[in-house]
Amino acid sequence: MISLEEAEEYFFTQSAIFLDARSQELYELAHIEGARSLPWEKVEERFSEVMADISSETLIITYCDEESCSLSEDLALLLFEKGYRNVRVLVNGWMLWQQDHLPIEGEKTTS
Repeated sequence: MISLEEAEEYFFTQSAIFLDARSQELYELAHIEGARSLPWEKVEERFSEVMADISSETLIITYCDEESCSLSEDLALLLFEKGYRNVRVLVNGWMLWQQDHLPIEGEKTTS
């Protein structure tokens, strides 16, 4: 897990990759600025393409929406199993990011 404050620091120092575990449709509506889309329901088919240039040492922050959303945790566990050891989950990430008026791309939505 990672706090919003820590995630924000890594974002502004460009020292982490953010992965959006939500559906492609939600990602296209809006997402954390610069985040990559790796939707959980298409993770196997998109994994190689999305992760091709990310080393196993890179800090990766996964997120989805709402506290009840476990997609970011599922994605983090999968990444860990595939050898990525520096993975953190921003719980309730999308909602918290918007509430703090942090940089996003797309239209601002609440879900």
